[in-house]
Amino acid sequence: MMNQIISEIGKVVKGKNDVVEKVLIALFAGGHILMEDEPGLGKTTLAKAVSKVLGLESGRIQFTPDTMPSDITGYMNYNEKERDFEFREGAVMCNLLLADEINRTSAKTQAALLEAMEERTVTVDSTTYSLPNPFAVIATQNPLTSGGTQPLPDSQLDRFMVRLSMGYPDVNAQLEMLMGTKQAELRQLMTVEQFVALQQNIQDVVLSGEVCEYIVKLCESTRHSQDIVTGVSCRGAKSLVNMCKSTAYFSGRNYIIPEDVEKVFVDVVSHRLVLSPKLRSGNVSQNDAAKRILESCQKPRLLHGVWNRKVAV
Repeated sequence: MMNQIISEIGKVVKGKNDVVEKVLIALFAGGHILMEDEPGLGKTTLAKAVSKVLGLESGRIQFTPDTMPSDITGYMNYNEKERDFEFREGAVMCNLLLADEINRTSAKTQAALLEAMEERTVTVDSTTYSLPNPFAVIATQNPLTSGGTQPLPDSQLDRFMVRLSMGYPDVNAQLEMLMGTKQAELRQLMTVEQFVALQQNIQDVVLSGEVCEYIVKLCESTRHSQDIVTGVSCRGAKSLVNMCKSTAYFSGRNYIIPEDVEKVFVDVVSHRLVLSPKLRSGNVSQNDAAKRILESCQKPRLLHGVWNRKVAV
């Protein structure tokens, strides 16, 4: 199923199957995705294609300096006919929200997404409304070197399961894209019900004691490193576990192995790290710092014959 979905999305997103795979793994793991890259590399196209192929009801909001929190959450509107206030839904009332150029708006507007991303609810005038199930955010942002951008608050960054980058396509992908005569028609390959059922199956993937200790050791290393001011939060550690479960599931296993952790660690952890001035002055990126942590921690050895022994509670 995963290969079929990737192939379908590949009709419009050329040469980026590795990125598409990680986006899908994160969505099935129940996470939100931050796509960071230069303008015009297909971030928005990817998000639209994912919603179409997975059969998810999508919403979109283009963030600008004058975007208001009510544009996201909704607002109470006075109905003259009924002589009462009624709730008008915001962009967030959907299965998959595309938050385009999220770092071009104010911190106040960005904060309107915090409750939705963590609790899957929005509160308007003291009334709390549940979001559809499933609910996920794919946000795009341009690098801080781009004009008119500002950094996302740490509390919001921590709510994204992964941060991914598209990068420029290779030569063959560019040739195929530029010589294409018409936009490909995408097929819907899944229903919302199938999507939710698959998410539930992923949560049954086994996390062994040895692999769990490996994940904790990695997260602890980010918290005690002299080169990192702020390490991985408990939410980040849980996101890492869920991402590993999804990775294992789509690799045909019902248990996590250390290689699953290695595959997704940098994507899950890097945007959560606050580096020391020493590293920043040395042009060391968050990705580089996360890779150093990964390389410094020894992988667990197989002690009990199998990795599918559940953690003792």
